[in-house]
Amino acid sequence: MNDINCFLWDETPIDVTAEANFIWSIANKLRGSYMPDKYGDVIIPMVIIRRFECTLEETKHKVIEQFKLNPNYPGKALCKLSGYQFYNTSEFDLRELCNDSDNIKKNFEAYIDSFSDNVKDILGQLDMKNHIEKMEKDGCLFSVVQAFSELDLHPSTYDSIKMGYIFENLIGRFYQNVDAGQFYTGRDIIKLCVSLLIAEGCNDIFDDRKIITVCDQACGTGGMLSTAYTYIKHFNPSADVRLFGQEFMGPSYAVGLAEMLIKGQNADNFKHEDTLKVDCFKETKMRFLLENPPFGTSWSGENAKQGQEKAVKDEYNKGLAGRWGAGLPAGSDAQLLFMQSAIDKMDDNLGRAAIISNGSPLFSGNTASGESQIRRWMLENDLIEAIIQMPTDLFYNTGISTYIWLLSKNKRPERKGKIQLIDASSICHKLRKPLGNKKNEFLPKDRAEITKLYANFEENELVKIFDNTEFIYKEYTVMQPLQRSYSITEESIESMLRKGTLNGIYDEAKVYELENPTIKEESSNKRKTKSLEQIKKKEIEEQKKREKNKKQLANYYKNKPIYDAILRKLKENISNKIFMSINEFMPVLTNILSEIDLDNKTINKIANGLSVMNKNAVIQREIKGKNKGKIIYDKESKDIELVRWDTDIEDYMAREVLPHIPDAKWFWEEDLNKKNPVIKIGAEIPFTRYFYKYKAPTPSNELAAKFIELENSVSERINKLFGGM
Repeated sequence: MNDINCFLWDETPIDVTAEANFIWSIANKLRGSYMPDKYGDVIIPMVIIRRFECTLEETKHKVIEQFKLNPNYPGKALCKLSGYQFYNTSEFDLRELCNDSDNIKKNFEAYIDSFSDNVKDILGQLDMKNHIEKMEKDGCLFSVVQAFSELDLHPSTYDSIKMGYIFENLIGRFYQNVDAGQFYTGRDIIKLCVSLLIAEGCNDIFDDRKIITVCDQACGTGGMLSTAYTYIKHFNPSADVRLFGQEFMGPSYAVGLAEMLIKGQNADNFKHEDTLKVDCFKETKMRFLLENPPFGTSWSGENAKQGQEKAVKDEYNKGLAGRWGAGLPAGSDAQLLFMQSAIDKMDDNLGRAAIISNGSPLFSGNTASGESQIRRWMLENDLIEAIIQMPTDLFYNTGISTYIWLLSKNKRPERKGKIQLIDASSICHKLRKPLGNKKNEFLPKDRAEITKLYANFEENELVKIFDNTEFIYKEYTVMQPLQRSYSITEESIESMLRKGTLNGIYDEAKVYELENPTIKEESSNKRKTKSLEQIKKKEIEEQKKREKNKKQLANYYKNKPIYDAILRKLKENISNKIFMSINEFMPVLTNILSEIDLDNKTINKIANGLSVMNKNAVIQREIKGKNKGKIIYDKESKDIELVRWDTDIEDYMAREVLPHIPDAKWFWEEDLNKKNPVIKIGAEIPFTRYFYKYKAPTPSNELAAKFIELENSVSERINKLFGGM
């Protein structure tokens, strides 16, 4: 194992409060033109422009001179002159723009157009020209440009680390109220992920001039990539750290790309693409992956982005040769798709990944579900090293519980076949002042404590270690013999109706629903995002649904007299007689309903609806066929038992079931040969179960004393308030 202390470095805390406050004060100039929650739409791109401008300061004159001599001079050659992967050929800068206030809009637009194509793409993603036009129209353009012209963001003043803190501060203020699935990951969380990643199996990163690849397939503004870069370069300044990122959201991508360009990273490795649709780095295996994919976002159905569902299913059909060969999760949550894609990208020998998720990937889905089968595949292939529960209230826009999954293809020997669960939910410190939902943060000592818990790989109050097989289970069906008593009483008729026995004939609630259809209105934004083809398809589907509903309603109307006749006959024959056998009851029921045209199947359903489980009743058996004489088991008594896959079922039944239900029987129903296989082996990781601590309720006498104390306190305050009146 590595000496863990050498991986707990933390850069000297950097206070960018003054700079962030200054930039924040500029946002006040937008008051009246923009709503406060939209200030960031202007301020963030202005920060980027000023950062580029300051970065190019020393070399810009060379570029301008060459461009004047030859306006067709190749872009790559101009980049060499600038010393960066970008340039600007304009004689304007923000300060110069302010010298001609009457033409500031026209000149600002020309200034933007003079950047290299990659920067113009960034500013285009951020819709900068429209913001210039709006600010000019509303009379605040000059004051905003002038304020930013006084801001020093030169790399010598603010290196990439400091700049990262500034972006973090600003984004934390501006974007704390974005949708719940769109998280900006705080620097404190990212640092923990990186510390955990490099705490084991990473001695190779110290090799001289080592090429180290780091990927984030939901990279946002690039915070994870930047932090990983800083850490690795600290440990090995000679390392060639190559960053790869994919991001779908235009503004986030633009901010991230800007910083990657300034870092000197290869811009071709930073892609504005949907990871669920396109694998931009198919041929590249990554040493490290860090990701915080969106929680609870759809990949299929009407809430999915256009083309996602087809792309995902096409990839799935490739089997294990594709990214999602282990299975597809529910269409409403793509987290396990991102996790599989990360595994696909991990270096086959040394790959390690840290993925942030909510609780859903741990336990969602039944045995045969895609989620369960993905977990099973990960466990059987020994890919999960550890799962760490983090505190709540860590993110700016959600307070939910989150987890870090550590995945590895180079587990050390002691970890092989094992999975480590760490409860770090109480290891944090309170923020002095909350930022949105973020009330907690990781201080360096918190990250050190969690990293040590992980690296020490020892069980204690906060750490549990299990064999992978602990979480792989078989699903058994357990049923009791069919023993039912039958009666025609007001209670049994009511019970039959609650069960929905007659719903196939007539369903009052469904009829009301069909007679009073509700119109589901789509938001205008959602309609705008749909193509004409999608709209037409939706209309055809709706028409088919209306026709189907019309036929169903007509059928209900037709069957209503039969429904009424059944109820009338049953109510006419109400009695207290209880039949302890189906053979006794069926002739009676058949006779009662003889005047109504019903088939045997319907009569049997009615009989079942009028029955209740009764352990004193006759045990029903098969009366013909190869199973003649065998006990029939009651499907209504069906229960599911999830049993660790290597546990003997007879031992389990004897220990857990038979003491309570002596006549219960287990059934194993897996059939993988069917067209739609019945899968009865799955996996779930019920994390919190293993750290549950029973807390006895407060004794009633203590509660009563507390209530009396509160009442007396309230009475005293009322007396003081009203002067004893």
